[in-house]
Amino acid sequence: MGHWWTRNIIEPGKLPLLLALASFVLTFVITRIVVRMIRAGKGPFGNVKAGGVHIHHVVPGVVLTVIGGFGAVGSGRHGFGSAVFAVVFGIGAGLVLDEFALILHLDDVYWSEEGRKSVEVVVVTAALVGLMLSGFLPFGVNDLTEEELQDRAGVIVSIALNFLIALLALSKGKARMAIFGVVVPLVALVGVIRLARPTSPWARRFYRRRPRARAKARLRAYHHDRRWAGPRRRFQDLIGGKPDPEPVRSLPQRR
Repeated sequence: MGHWWTRNIIEPGKLPLLLALASFVLTFVITRIVVRMIRAGKGPFGNVKAGGVHIHHVVPGVVLTVIGGFGAVGSGRHGFGSAVFAVVFGIGAGLVLDEFALILHLDDVYWSEEGRKSVEVVVVTAALVGLMLSGFLPFGVNDLTEEELQDRAGVIVSIALNFLIALLALSKGKARMAIFGVVVPLVALVGVIRLARPTSPWARRFYRRRPRARAKARLRAYHHDRRWAGPRRRFQDLIGGKPDPEPVRSLPQRR
């Protein structure tokens, strides 16, 4: 175990990345536990206010992210300083991305349906960092041999090709596949081969005069969403808590 730790974590300089990922996930989990307790009126916790203004935890998160980020850049990948700044950065990133939906909508949507985006972004971020920690590099550079890495032209072609594949997957409305495809190109390739989402730029451009392709794309998207919407919502509710129910809007009365 000690040999594996030294060879795969310490020597490649991945300890700061591991510490950042661990502190990021732990901060998100603790933050969600605390805010759910505040929501339920349990425990000693409460919202932080200054002069009647609710201070969201994204504010200290931004400060910690800036400190940890600049400190990590200046301290390198080895040493005690890099480990400390990696933890600080992970804590700050966890606080910031926990309120990603608030930043996106510029509104307090933490417990609304839009607030689910924060949970999804945190899960995707943790998964991507985990892949990089496992040895995967963006655009499939880790698949190149030492001789190929020394050939700059080959590296540029590989990066450009994998970037194009991820971009095509994104144009087909496969955002998650495109994001993971940046690290694992095969994932994006699957998104490129399959039919585009009916509302994607690809479908609007290439399915415009192909009614059968449009109908098939809509049917496949419908079955996919119906199959995965429920499990995805339950998973998000388990991690982040159920959002508040949407208020019932009364219809205007006729006169």
